[in-house]
Amino acid sequence: MQHRQEIDRHRSVVVELPLGDGGCATFDLEKAVCSHGLFMMAPNRWDSLSKTLERPLRLSENINDDDHEQSVLVQITQPSDTPHSLLLRVFGTDSLSTIQQRSLLGQVRRMVRLSVEENKRVKQFQEICGEAKERGFGRVFRSPTLFEDMVKCMLLCNCQWSRTLSMAEALCELQLEWNCPSSAASFPDPDNQNQLKGVTSKSEHFTPQTPAGKESRKRAGAYGCSRNLLERLTKVEEIVDIGKPGVTVTPAFSVGEEVLQKSNLCRDTTEVCEVGTSAPFNPDPSEDRKLSSFNQLGNFPSPKELASLDESFLAKRCGLGYRAGRIIKLAMGIVEGSIQLKELEEACSNPSLSNYDKMAEQLREIDGFGPFTCANVLMCLGYYHVIPTDSETIRHLKQVHARTSTIQNVQRDVENIYGKYAPFQFLAYWLEVWHFYEERFGKLSEMPHSEYKLITAANMRQKRKGKCKKLKITSTEKLGV
Repeated sequence: MQHRQEIDRHRSVVVELPLGDGGCATFDLEKAVCSHGLFMMAPNRWDSLSKTLERPLRLSENINDDDHEQSVLVQITQPSDTPHSLLLRVFGTDSLSTIQQRSLLGQVRRMVRLSVEENKRVKQFQEICGEAKERGFGRVFRSPTLFEDMVKCMLLCNCQWSRTLSMAEALCELQLEWNCPSSAASFPDPDNQNQLKGVTSKSEHFTPQTPAGKESRKRAGAYGCSRNLLERLTKVEEIVDIGKPGVTVTPAFSVGEEVLQKSNLCRDTTEVCEVGTSAPFNPDPSEDRKLSSFNQLGNFPSPKELASLDESFLAKRCGLGYRAGRIIKLAMGIVEGSIQLKELEEACSNPSLSNYDKMAEQLREIDGFGPFTCANVLMCLGYYHVIPTDSETIRHLKQVHARTSTIQNVQRDVENIYGKYAPFQFLAYWLEVWHFYEERFGKLSEMPHSEYKLITAANMRQKRKGKCKKLKITSTEKLGV
């Protein structure tokens, strides 16, 4: 397995991703990325100063390829002088094969939903929802792989948002330790129960409190992490918490605003690749740019990595509780071939109302995939006519629409409110929810990473200035998919 090393930011390759015509003329990377809470979850890192997204990506999407276990740090930006292209800067390498480039480009396209079909749906939705067009909304951010989306949708269930963030971060930290030789000593042997019993350190940041009723299958305080892992997470938190008094650090996960403005991603010294070619990037050695704190966070674990873990170990190390067993079963199903993600994705390449029930039925056969998780995964796959409903939906309907819903009738209520936007009910609902969040917390693309965990139901109940407006339909025509 590939060992992770310190990332060399003085060596990189730039690959260009043309946005193309038809539907992409108004594409905005910031709006495409900062459109769903998934962008806040590790290993994604959005830098508000340079408006870039950084995260590790695998050099192959095929879990059977050796390249699948090799991750590279990729920085994605939309330069102001070439707004019709995205630039992918791949750090720590001098060259990429054509296959590796295509894999990276495919993962980026998936994250920001760049496809002919997605462009068509954005246009259709904006035709019936004027506010969506005004705000440039229509794409909902997702992960580079369906597996990552599926696991993260499981992490959204039955817990507070702060804990969801911590579980995702812990999984990425675990992946780093898995691949980093220097961390081998702190990686317990899953078969050694004595080692596992010693993993009892507690951290409020690492395992946010969740009401006991939400975790009926496990004791709420039963989760912990190794001291080594806890110290590393604490160090990361200190680095990225730029707003603390007396702390002076270089903004994390950024090439640095000064360097970016000076060189516009160093395009004066970098030959931008066409698709299928690669060009090395050699910055001025005098530019002593500090390494990003990303170096202390790994990629999201692959199915192979998770399938081999012990359930008790994973539950304790990452604070997953009962989710650990379900995640391992999902990973094992993928590795063994009983769950075919490629077939699922291909079947949803052109989502339609007619095949939704069939896809939902297939997902429900997976342990841990109830109605909420299934609806979220299918939303990630492009089905927008069903709204995943939970307590957050009930809160939103009460605060914005003065509806007192229950978990039993909330689905009926959202259909009554958003049915006129069919088949894009979820997009209309999410546009309204996201606008509500930004009225309460400010522009989410500018929120410091350390404040992501503040987006909680308790903070939503606090008195806000003004009132979130309901959406107004601009056309009575309902569009079929």
